[in-house]
Amino acid sequence: MPISISTIVVGAHLVVAVADQVPTFDIARSCKLDTAATSGGSIQQALNNCVDDENRARQQLGSQWSQFSAASKAECIPLEGIGGDPSYVSLLTCVQMDKWQKDD
Repeated sequence: MPISISTIVVGAHLVVAVADQVPTFDIARSCKLDTAATSGGSIQQALNNCVDDENRARQQLGSQWSQFSAASKAECIPLEGIGGDPSYVSLLTCVQMDKWQKDD
């Protein structure tokens, strides 16, 4: 069944609207799951480090969000939902790599 142009336009508008702001992730949950898989060392310290890393990445995304293309955001945000809990560190890496690739 062919997709109409109006469907594409409406769908594209929704993706751009979602990408206008840095998404909100539950970093406490993500970090708890990550540190549960960590062996050795202090689990509490690993959890604290993870939360700190995620908060720094979230702040960096917030200050640079307008520099990333809508296409990069529309591609990278959905990838964060694949295979587990989303991560600001991973999202930041994705949009930066896409930007660097397009700048070359």
